[in-house]
Amino acid sequence: MKKINLSITGCMGRMGQQLIKSSKSNKHFKLVSLTENKIINKRISGIKPSLNNIESFKNTNVIIDFTIPKCTLEILRIASKLKKKVVIGTTGFSRRDENLIKKYSKKISILKAGNMSIGVNLLMYLTEIASKSLGNNFLSKVYEVHHKHKVDYPSGTALMLGKGIAEGKNKNLYNLIGKKYLNKKSFPYSKKINFNSIRKGEIIGEHEVRFSNGKEIVKLNHESFDRALYSEGALTAAAWLMKKKPGLYSMRDLLNFK
Repeated sequence: MKKINLSITGCMGRMGQQLIKSSKSNKHFKLVSLTENKIINKRISGIKPSLNNIESFKNTNVIIDFTIPKCTLEILRIASKLKKKVVIGTTGFSRRDENLIKKYSKKISILKAGNMSIGVNLLMYLTEIASKSLGNNFLSKVYEVHHKHKVDYPSGTALMLGKGIAEGKNKNLYNLIGKKYLNKKSFPYSKKINFNSIRKGEIIGEHEVRFSNGKEIVKLNHESFDRALYSEGALTAAAWLMKKKPGLYSMRDLLNFK
């Protein structure tokens, strides 16, 4: 079986490093390029990292991107010219950014997920079912914990869960986003979806959705113990994307959740 040529962006970051490690032990991939947004004067896994440009991606089949929104959009611009497939694990996009990603997906295959974990994507699916089943008598809120180095909040995963709540009510997430708290010991329910983000230590990821009608509480949660589950999920997404036509896909499409 011919190997899939792989490029990893943000190679010096936490997820970039984990992806390099996971890709080297995956027989389906051949790592052909690594990129960063600054010059790196050393080789990593025998490859000299380069900047994001056409030369960096010309020999790849698929790009896995865990960077920041500005870099992701630049990578998509290059990938669309070269007709390369892209897996996006970056979070923190604005509404305008999301619209640009949709525009690029008309030219190339893109899989975008705020979280590449199968367990988290199952949690989102269950959240949508709970939201639909419990109805408007239950208020909801989302709680998440990540390591102290994570800058954006709420996390992309927390927003995914918020989207699950919104879709269960046949509403748009942007119309339901409430207050965004940071490092609060407790936070209230409201008619919209409130978020509380905790940043401490080296925690990989904890997420919880709560629904309450004042008489009972329904909790759905997920904890991550190993960053490898994200990189392995991203590689699974990259392999799956190879057979897909231009379009914007999600882990839900990959997992065939209806």
